[in-house]
Amino acid sequence: GDWLDYLTYNGQSNSTLYEEVVLQHNSMCEGFCVALVVVNMTIFLLGFCGNALVIWIAGFKMNKTVNTIWYLSLAISDLMFCAFIPITVAYTVTEEWIFGRFLCKLVPSLMFLNMFSSIFLLVIISIDRCVSVIFPVWAQNQRTVKKASVVVFLAWFLAIALSVPSMLSRDVVSHLGRTICFNNYTVQHSHKTVALSRFLASFVIPFFIITICYAIIILKLRTNRMAKNTKPFKVMTALIVAFFICWLPYHVFILLELNIHHHGYSIVYIGLKVGTSMAAANSFLNPVLYVFMGNDFRRKFKSTLLSKMENAMGDEGRTTSRYLSRSSSMDGRASTHI
Repeated sequence: GDWLDYLTYNGQSNSTLYEEVVLQHNSMCEGFCVALVVVNMTIFLLGFCGNALVIWIAGFKMNKTVNTIWYLSLAISDLMFCAFIPITVAYTVTEEWIFGRFLCKLVPSLMFLNMFSSIFLLVIISIDRCVSVIFPVWAQNQRTVKKASVVVFLAWFLAIALSVPSMLSRDVVSHLGRTICFNNYTVQHSHKTVALSRFLASFVIPFFIITICYAIIILKLRTNRMAKNTKPFKVMTALIVAFFICWLPYHVFILLELNIHHHGYSIVYIGLKVGTSMAAANSFLNPVLYVFMGNDFRRKFKSTLLSKMENAMGDEGRTTSRYLSRSSSMDGRASTHI
């Protein structure tokens, strides 16, 4: 979804459109580009720090369970996604690809890899929670760390396979004194095929599965009257809404890009940039929604901070933190865990 992706069709560049695009872009970019840079760098900082914290706690501070494998895999995926945001920000600002052909192929491919892997992991987490609520006894016996690791491996393998077209199609070209990294679709209809398959594989099908899973969970909890506390319902609603809001604009403008001449350059350009930023925002929302709102992770986070405070504050800190740890664990047991 870069702003020059559509300039090549069947391997032929359209020089007139290129010049028009550059002129329009230069006249409209100043304020918009500054806003994009601020938003994307904020997403980068929050996403990188938030996911690094998740990896530190889930990977090194918690016992290895099925849930921590989901958390850890999701955080690694989102961290990788966030790590390459500064390169795309630099490209947005300069509109000059200075990173060479290898990174032109690698960076977008890694971002698509993490888009797919992140979304597939959200689907896995949804199915896992759904199965745990419907078949609690079976899930308790069958949910093992080894099986979870195999499922994660398969999700990453599928994500890699779906990211290969991006690596094959990316290329670098110098035109009118400017070097760009773009999608060089040399086979007729390949652009449309890639865009539609991504839309189905990374949005329509995952969103359908996630919605069905959480609908079943909510119905089951209401039927059993398990949750007088409304927090689990709020969390589930937040998960679905965040997924929908973050990813829908991106895919809509990727599809509009297929008929760029009918929709106008300015609309598609702005839409793609905003949509890409909103999709990236999902990478820092995931640790908040999936991890920090989970009771087990939050307790571990609190107890880790409290243990640091103990060392710093001495005996008085120990007494206070023990009391806080006991009260937080009692709160955790009292509330419904999702």
